[in-house]
Amino acid sequence: MSVEIKIKRASVNIVIVALLFLPYLSSFSQPFPVFKEAGINPDILKQTFTYAVKGADTLQLDVYSKVSEVNGKKPCIIFVFGGGFVIGERNDSIYNTYFNAAVEHGYTMISISYRLGLKGVTNVSVFNSKPLKNAVDMAVDDLYDATNWVIENRQKLGIDTAAIILSGSSAGAITIQTAEFERCNLLRTSSKLPNGFSYASTIAFSGAILSYSGCPRYKEAPAPTLMFHGTADKIVPYKRIKFFKKGLFGASAMAATFKKNNYPYYICREEGLGHEVSVLPMIENLPVIFDFLETFVVNKKPYQMDMTIKDLNARPMVTMDAKTMFQKLSHAKSQDVIHSLEETTQ
Repeated sequence: MSVEIKIKRASVNIVIVALLFLPYLSSFSQPFPVFKEAGINPDILKQTFTYAVKGADTLQLDVYSKVSEVNGKKPCIIFVFGGGFVIGERNDSIYNTYFNAAVEHGYTMISISYRLGLKGVTNVSVFNSKPLKNAVDMAVDDLYDATNWVIENRQKLGIDTAAIILSGSSAGAITIQTAEFERCNLLRTSSKLPNGFSYASTIAFSGAILSYSGCPRYKEAPAPTLMFHGTADKIVPYKRIKFFKKGLFGASAMAATFKKNNYPYYICREEGLGHEVSVLPMIENLPVIFDFLETFVVNKKPYQMDMTIKDLNARPMVTMDAKTMFQKLSHAKSQDVIHSLEETTQ
């Protein structure tokens, strides 16, 4: 089944720029308008565990579940935060609306920390992708370790290991999509996962796959995938950036691959929007997310769905490119970062 939908949507009265860059600016006195932050619902239990220690890095994860439903066997979502592999936090309040909704829909939400491999790096480009590859490799390795920890602690957490879903924002979305790609292609990096294990689904907000062998191909069919991406995204490409066989392949390129090979997928193309889509759907498109999980994962419908969302009043709010972002985050003083972000969103 293949469905294409085009809709017009009223603008959302929230400050997306403040939402997106709060992880970068949370320690600064900032002139951005204040938005109403969501807290974790009082009936949700939050538990923190250490899942790995790697050198000087103690990697932790937060488990969110219903206080009244700590027993049983439930599906879970492992979430990987964004921040350009430079900064970010697993428990940032910008994700709380998503976390609350997941638990209310019957999922255990697990948000993980991971090593940030691009701290201090400013020269990432299509011509110098090695630092990015190293950062992605580190994050994927940490994600696999977190997955193993969840599997090993399934009884204590009440997790159905046949229903582990990956979700990520920006750098986190690159991480989860790469992790599933490597698992499906039986790459050595994924060998630490249990034999026969597979993820139930992936949900990517402004993600991509870094490939050194051309457009990604799968030896084994990937899990049903939901992708949100802004068509004007300059940080993570909506289509692709390629130099010979090396490239970063965004949602549009991956949807074409899935369609050609008859893999189930659902893509939401946010027409004219930028990298704010790495946050926006976790606030505005929650019904799409949980309808996707019900349809593709629970009911196992082999659909291919393509939706274009166009807000006639919207314009891209994050217009800088990846190189500029890395330079600002790595070198600028706090107030310089704030003023630079203001200039790019005027």
